[in-house]
Amino acid sequence: MRDDVNEDIGELDLSGPQPVLRYVRTLAHSPERVWRALTEPAELEHWFPTTIEGERARGAPLTFAFRAVDIADMEGTMLACDPPRLLEFSWGGDVLRFEIERDGHGCRLFLSDTFSPVGKAARDGAGWHVCLERLIAAVDGHPVDADEDADRWRQVHPGYVERFGPEASTLGPPEEWEAQHGPA
Repeated sequence: MRDDVNEDIGELDLSGPQPVLRYVRTLAHSPERVWRALTEPAELEHWFPTTIEGERARGAPLTFAFRAVDIADMEGTMLACDPPRLLEFSWGGDVLRFEIERDGHGCRLFLSDTFSPVGKAARDGAGWHVCLERLIAAVDGHPVDADEDADRWRQVHPGYVERFGPEASTLGPPEEWEAQHGPA
């Protein structure tokens, strides 16, 4: 059903009313283990760019605070929470949806990010690519130190620019990020 999604790089879907980035990753871990990585604060710290404050219940208000950059907190809402298979929430202006399907002794993780404007697709695509790499490393027992891996976004971003094209690559890193890390 979702076998058309490339596991090496995210896909950009422009067929609906809003752009959607889609990712799939196969993990050698149970859905329950991956669920903990998606929902527990100590686990999120290894891969997700913000904290997530709020109840993991449909309709609950959420607050997201960036750890590594001085960007104002964002607000959101928990849209769906069905352990250990579905987590969906608004994150700033985006909607992030994580689905976990059992696959043999492991699972497949599907991430979709519905967003606007299309010009940030390459920027955010590279960002979620790196976040998923860090998530996988963390569940594999080898968390990546974000400071040691600070250039990873710069390494993968050009591939997303090339794949998604100029219309999807008009917005670079947020100004606050550039002020702390330099231009991408």
